[in-house]
Amino acid sequence: MTIKGIRVIGLSAGGVVLACGLAFAAGQYGPGVSDTEIKIGNTMPYSGPASAYGIIGKTEAAYSAMINEQGGINGRKLNFISRDDGYSPPKTVEQVRRLVEQDHVLFLFSTLGTPTNTAIHSYLNDNKVPQLFVHSGANKWNDPKHFPWTMGFIPSYGTEAHVYAHYILNNLPDRKIAVLYQNDDSGKDYLNGLREGLGNKAAKMIVATQSYETTDPTVDSQIVALQASGADVLLTAAIPKVAAQAIRKVYDIGWRPTHFLSSVSNSVGTVMKPAGFEKGIGIISAAFAKDPTDPQWQHTLEYREWLAFMKKYNASANTADIEGAIGYSFAQTLVLVLKACGDTLTRENVMKQAASIQDLKLPMLLPGITVSTGVDDYAPIKQMQLQKFDGTTWKVFGEPMSGAIN
Repeated sequence: MTIKGIRVIGLSAGGVVLACGLAFAAGQYGPGVSDTEIKIGNTMPYSGPASAYGIIGKTEAAYSAMINEQGGINGRKLNFISRDDGYSPPKTVEQVRRLVEQDHVLFLFSTLGTPTNTAIHSYLNDNKVPQLFVHSGANKWNDPKHFPWTMGFIPSYGTEAHVYAHYILNNLPDRKIAVLYQNDDSGKDYLNGLREGLGNKAAKMIVATQSYETTDPTVDSQIVALQASGADVLLTAAIPKVAAQAIRKVYDIGWRPTHFLSSVSNSVGTVMKPAGFEKGIGIISAAFAKDPTDPQWQHTLEYREWLAFMKKYNASANTADIEGAIGYSFAQTLVLVLKACGDTLTRENVMKQAASIQDLKLPMLLPGITVSTGVDDYAPIKQMQLQKFDGTTWKVFGEPMSGAIN
């Protein structure tokens, strides 16, 4: 069975529609499943340096509540257990072990962060617990041969960096590039992806790099050092708090590079507004989801249904934050996977159905960007589209690109 060619449009249609048949034999259950319930585990940084991402977990919990209000999935309610890990790997380990060994969840879903997911990667695979739709773009999540129980969701950071490299080579071929990156696998994936994308020009074009730790109070010194390199292009690959700091500092010291900003930190509500709208004008980023602040989407049925969902089930959320649209897309995809499982709700079948998605269209993804997986392909979203900040919202331009290098 594949999850194929489905367009999910909303509340009026019962949240999601699954266009596939075939029922499985009843009563084949894994841990956390009964005739009335499916337990799902999640960790999210509701506190700590990456707390801006907390809206994702809240949106996924809200979507679960909506599905339950509509009768659940095949009569089973979703018990979405989301625990705060503060973006701290040791805390993630503690919370995940609790979810697996005490709460007996069927699987982990949308656990956020590269360092945090790295800390539980081997544990979950050794115990054959699905680490499904990891909320991180590290390249390592697409390795079904060695880690068959782990699957990513968002485009990889390497893919995103290739998209930026493609733009730079075609439009800024003689520029000097500086990079600010987080000192972990996520930041290094951006840096290495940029080098790969630039190919034999990388050594000449990248003139300075500076890393930061999530515990650093500011990145002011790193920005000053990067400016001193003479670079006229800057890639900031950072979490939201740091991204906002970097945008402000670049502007305040009078540096005016062509500034690229990682997609994981381009939220209008939690990054661009706190940084100062005027300070972000002209910044380029990449996206796979529709930015809720972009007026071109606001007249569409998809946007109106998303907004209605947010207002009814997640009323305290900032609807100017794109992460609310991304969490919505994660949750919709999960529901489709669980529906495809039928009554065979085992860990093995969850992974099988998650690896059987073909050209899935979701309402809050950008046109032309779909979700596809396979037994040898654990990277559901592979395309992104460039966008530029105009002082109020992001404006997409060009066409969706895979960023892949063959």
